[in-house]
Amino acid sequence: MKARNQTAISEFLLLGLTEDPALQPLVFSLFLSMYLVTIMGNLLIILAVSSDSHLHTPMYFFLCILSANDICLSTSTVPKMLVNILRQDQSITYSGCLCQVCFFIIFVGLENCLITVMSYDRYVAICHPLKYTVIMNPRLCAVLVLLSLVISIVHALLHTLMVLRLSFCTDLEIPHFFCELAQVLKLACSDTLINNLLVYLVAVLFAGVPLSGIIFSYVHIVYSVLRMPSSGGKHKAFSTCGSHLSVVSLFYGTGLGVYISSAVTDSSRKSAVASVMYSVVPQMLNTFIYSLRNRDMKVSVRMLMGRTPAIL
Repeated sequence: MKARNQTAISEFLLLGLTEDPALQPLVFSLFLSMYLVTIMGNLLIILAVSSDSHLHTPMYFFLCILSANDICLSTSTVPKMLVNILRQDQSITYSGCLCQVCFFIIFVGLENCLITVMSYDRYVAICHPLKYTVIMNPRLCAVLVLLSLVISIVHALLHTLMVLRLSFCTDLEIPHFFCELAQVLKLACSDTLINNLLVYLVAVLFAGVPLSGIIFSYVHIVYSVLRMPSSGGKHKAFSTCGSHLSVVSLFYGTGLGVYISSAVTDSSRKSAVASVMYSVVPQMLNTFIYSLRNRDMKVSVRMLMGRTPAIL
């Protein structure tokens, strides 16, 4: 293939999930529905927590940040795909593609950090309940969120700047519905060894360290709960962790599923379909997990919905 310097590249082509024109309306309707549910559900959580003073605690503060991040993560990929389907245009500019790569990595990384911070919050609440308000003070909560954001931004910029050094071939078709880093690297004509090593190294760090922290937190949580004398206390402790454990399982489970799917199949289109499970679905399901499994959230949402007609 004939290589071109990246400065000569004007656009990439996003092939999407299917090339069948008859299926495009179905894909559009499905993704639009999931996107709207994600936006409305997460906004509802943010409004419910903000309007209820009983929920002004570190756990729900982190939940609000997670909900805002889920909105941003979905917005970084889905709207562009919907616009392309409406316009029947598969193109995305070179700068737009790199921005999509960067923002997607930022929000995925922030999601990873936030669920780790939330596990630490549950660890302190259950294992050190008397010191909870002292340890998880507003300043520490803000620092943890800002630190997570800085780490995610540095992580994303590192990958994005490494892509800038690459030259690309004349074949600029991405068999995906958004610019995923792995797919962009496959289009490069120049040597991507350093890029791929960086991807694997950072993936191990970003997955291994937070996951180890989560496992450490829950090992101590389980040990502390089993030592509680009353069954009511045990049930209450486990119920406060149920929603978070569901989110952790969904996040890491879908990510592992996509990795296995891409490893066992050579079809880029099948990998693109599988990637929907970690790039779109978890952000939608998180709203149901926290709204349906958390009693305080259910009460707060009912109160918010009850006040809405009066406001209107």
